[in-house]
Amino acid sequence: MNTSPRMMHLGLFLLGTGSHVAGWRYPGAIDRFTDIKAIQKTCQIAEKGKFDFIFMGDNLHADVSTHPSYAARFEPMTMLANIAAVTSHIGLGATMSTTYGDPFTVARMFASLDFISGGRAAWNAVTTANPAASANFGSTHPDHASRYERAEEFIDVVKGLWDCWEDDALVADRASGLYIDEGKMHPLDHRGRFFQVRGPLNIPRAPQGQPVITQAGGSAPGRRLAARTADVVFSVVQDIREAQAGYAALKEEVAACGRSPDKVTMLPGVMPIVGRTDKEAFDILHELQGYLGEKDALGLLSDRLGMDMSGYALDGPIPDVPLPDTYHSFSSVMLSKARRENMTLRDLYNLVAAARGHWVLCGSAETVANTLIEWFETRAADGFNIMPPYLNGGLEAFVELVVPRLQRHGVFRTEYAGETLRENLGLARP
Repeated sequence: MNTSPRMMHLGLFLLGTGSHVAGWRYPGAIDRFTDIKAIQKTCQIAEKGKFDFIFMGDNLHADVSTHPSYAARFEPMTMLANIAAVTSHIGLGATMSTTYGDPFTVARMFASLDFISGGRAAWNAVTTANPAASANFGSTHPDHASRYERAEEFIDVVKGLWDCWEDDALVADRASGLYIDEGKMHPLDHRGRFFQVRGPLNIPRAPQGQPVITQAGGSAPGRRLAARTADVVFSVVQDIREAQAGYAALKEEVAACGRSPDKVTMLPGVMPIVGRTDKEAFDILHELQGYLGEKDALGLLSDRLGMDMSGYALDGPIPDVPLPDTYHSFSSVMLSKARRENMTLRDLYNLVAAARGHWVLCGSAETVANTLIEWFETRAADGFNIMPPYLNGGLEAFVELVVPRLQRHGVFRTEYAGETLRENLGLARP
């Protein structure tokens, strides 16, 4: 029986200009997501803090109306291959779309990254929500239900391709001249509604067997998909009680799929704004909010709610808007909080601008650490996807001031448990 204490997991949500939409304007902050030296340093700081992984989200169109890092950024797999060379333990996760990708390419790329990094790759398998991406692929954007039907089959094909090679199929025996034991390579021969894929891959089975799979869907189809296939699930939260309910619901759904709930890690996104005192932290938040223009916030809010909000009175009530066919979880969480707290539209757009709809936790290092510990110990989370408001100062404050408090409390590692991401997440090699 496993008697090891339950330990918190931490991911770094990597946006090169910081998660706050105006974080790049903070004095000394990184102001572009195409500076590879700066990104290397960011990832090394996260590894110094013993984070489980770096997670790079992605989008498939240049959107200058929402966040600077959405419009100008590296392609994630190219970037993470570079980061693999300057880190040694931290996991490397990236988004690849199930809506506009293909399973063979995705399976091959993440198997390659797993070899390059020594077993640290993670695929964030998500549908593309924003319909603007369709114009870059010459297609019509599918509706929400169709996107998730395609995603179900897509993930099954990728996992099947990862298993087409047996672990010892690559022999490379100089004496006999046998390089590959072809009897241990198997076609997939998948024929489904969306894909026909023969296989196998032209790369052996990855060091982790299967790279880790992460997901972020918050709708009912998204939760079902995550419960069946994901190792790590990202969530959007604002309230501890709602987080606890969502945590319990996901774990029940995982169990219903015949999987161990303890082997699926749930990580809410949180933007920690850390000071040496509560006042110092709120001064930082106030300064960041002071850099916002109305256009910045309204662009993000319109994007998240799936409709143009510029025609509504900012100091009036939240209009009665339907949930969009795009960002279901963001919209439902934000609108629920706004109505629960009787917010104006201005209140809501300030919330969205600060962390794009994620939870903002502002306070001294002690306040931040104690709050995260409370969420962890009361089963609102298995850990957190940390979203620094600006880089690298916002991340350094968390690593230098908050992480040691978590370690002293005994809820976070002081050293990595193993060499692979699966080992550090407590997952067996499939």
